[in-house]
Amino acid sequence: MRDSSTGKVGSRTYYFLLWPRRAGPCTSPCAAGAGRRRCPPTRPLGTVAAVSDPETPPAEELDPTIARSPHSVRSIGFRVLAALLVIGAAVVIQQTWLSDEAARETFGAKIKKLEVDSTLLDRTLPVRVVVPRRIPDKGRGLLVFLHGRGEDERSYLVDPMFEALADLRDRAPVVAFPYGGQTSYWHNRESGQWAAYVLSELIPKLIRRFDIAPRKIAIGGISMGGFGAYDIARLSPHRFCAIGGHSPAIWESASETAEGAFDDAADFDRNDIIEAAKLTPNPYRGTRLWIDAGADDPFVGGDQAFEDALRAGGLDPIVRNGPGGHDSEYWNGNWREYLGFYARALNHCRLATRTTGARKPIDSRAPAGKEPSR
Repeated sequence: MRDSSTGKVGSRTYYFLLWPRRAGPCTSPCAAGAGRRRCPPTRPLGTVAAVSDPETPPAEELDPTIARSPHSVRSIGFRVLAALLVIGAAVVIQQTWLSDEAARETFGAKIKKLEVDSTLLDRTLPVRVVVPRRIPDKGRGLLVFLHGRGEDERSYLVDPMFEALADLRDRAPVVAFPYGGQTSYWHNRESGQWAAYVLSELIPKLIRRFDIAPRKIAIGGISMGGFGAYDIARLSPHRFCAIGGHSPAIWESASETAEGAFDDAADFDRNDIIEAAKLTPNPYRGTRLWIDAGADDPFVGGDQAFEDALRAGGLDPIVRNGPGGHDSEYWNGNWREYLGFYARALNHCRLATRTTGARKPIDSRAPAGKEPSR
């Protein structure tokens, strides 16, 4: 473990064995002036000097018997060999400890860095993909997890998430954390076709790259990402095995929205998921749904209105409420429930429709209360 103040690695200290010079008269320039200067003492074979010790007394001052011992060369050779074995063992042990520490941080999961060259957004976007241990090589489940406002693709690479994922063992899905801008709210708008990017570019690439089963995909997110998950899913009914909104940022009217969340009132109307939940047929039918929020979350009112609309449409979402606010402390305490929900849904998913994705931008210009044109 690197110490940023000293530059040392752990408590590792390095020592050097100094090889002896051949005995003989001193031939250095100081010999001529022996009356004024003494030649620097040489170190006999086997003397060990630490890097931080510039002056070590001659061996004769430390132990006069070393120079006279008839077995000194042999005994010193054994000492050198023993020292090398000890140093080698220490290095192996420490390297093993370091590798185990790295494994413990992600609980064996691998983090893959991916970039998507988006034609729809005219830019290259980063993605972090977490591949758990012990999962099948093919036919894997995929969870696309969308981040909140002001966050990025690295925001949820936290210990509670990795630990909860590891607990699922071979039932764990591959989890993709894409970057969606600071305030995109993951919908198609003036700044770009964010929803279309997820459906038509990101997911197809993940399917190919990580051997994902096209009919085993879930989508979820936190705050801005929780709203985005439901907004994206309404554009492609039957596409996902599960949809999850964790403290989803849902407003009941355009006048309540945060600055930058929507371009204008018309943009809000086009992406009003409360109205979308009232559609017949319902775009969320046949999909497992999850909504949760802390008791002190400012979006509780909008989330409740969305739940009511779903139930009025004949759907039965899983709803969890508990102590907490709209913050990482609340979310980090619930990763086990979040990932458990997605794993169960993916492992029991039976989608009958084609889910590999459209190749053309999605037309979401129609209000959410009407089916978008195709």
